[in-house]
Amino acid sequence: MPEWLVEHGIGEDRAVLMDGDSVLAAKCRWPGELHAGQSIDAKLVRKESGTVRGVGETDDGRTILIDRLPRNAQEGTMLPLTIMRGAIAERGRYKLPAARPADMATPASDIFASARPVRRLPQGAWENVWDAASSGEIAFAGGSLLFSATPAMTLIDIDGTLPPRELALAAVAPLARALRWFDLGGSIGIDFPTIADKPGRRAVDESLGTTLTDWPHERTAINGFGFVQIVARLEGPSLLHRLATARLGAAARMALRRAERIDGAGETLLTIHPALSVRLRPEWREELIRRTGRPLQVQTDPALAIEAAHAQLVSR
Repeated sequence: MPEWLVEHGIGEDRAVLMDGDSVLAAKCRWPGELHAGQSIDAKLVRKESGTVRGVGETDDGRTILIDRLPRNAQEGTMLPLTIMRGAIAERGRYKLPAARPADMATPASDIFASARPVRRLPQGAWENVWDAASSGEIAFAGGSLLFSATPAMTLIDIDGTLPPRELALAAVAPLARALRWFDLGGSIGIDFPTIADKPGRRAVDESLGTTLTDWPHERTAINGFGFVQIVARLEGPSLLHRLATARLGAAARMALRRAERIDGAGETLLTIHPALSVRLRPEWREELIRRTGRPLQVQTDPALAIEAAHAQLVSR
């Protein structure tokens, strides 16, 4: 039976839904973020005239968008709220976290609270998901999925050598897996190959419907140009968005994870691209030393890709 596992890493919590050796879905959270389902109190600092929307501020100074306010809500009032969507950084803008009054919200289930904690996720489980999100590409027999996170929507292009109908049908299963792996939500545009005949397009629609039965969403039928739009609940930044907008931070966390997973005695030698040096916070380095019980040495290599940090043990 599929089971959610959570690994509390340095600067990052990672959750995967495992079915035997297969990863069915994944989620990522960075500590300190406001997340969907979280209960908080905030002061209503501005209420938009004639609407049920406003702006709140927490005790630590964070700004939150609020909707479904009571008509009699007064500015300056402290309100119990439930976060509906975490903050999302996008190229050129920053989406503030969104919340509703607690009595007007249905809290999202918190996978990170309910999943079984483990010291380490199964070998390769997180690496496969992270590598796919980092490259923005998932290959399958006869083609590949190419992902692009834009402010308007997440775009997925399907390319390959198979005939259009066969290529589209072959892409459905890896596409469905990617939606869950990357924890995608909001507006998603899928560019299937152009299929000229209606029966061919209908076959793709039916395959999508069957494969995505247990994934809550709405979608359009595939049009004559091969385009399908999906809208799903957006609760926060996907792993794909994190790697698009905070790549250095994501890569630094992955570097620390690689160093933590090494077993043995000696000194940890972590080799990183120079751009990651300032991203490895002093408290994170100290936490790595505490967890491994080993001294840490960090060296930089400008020839190394940002995502290719590696760790090894050396004699002291």
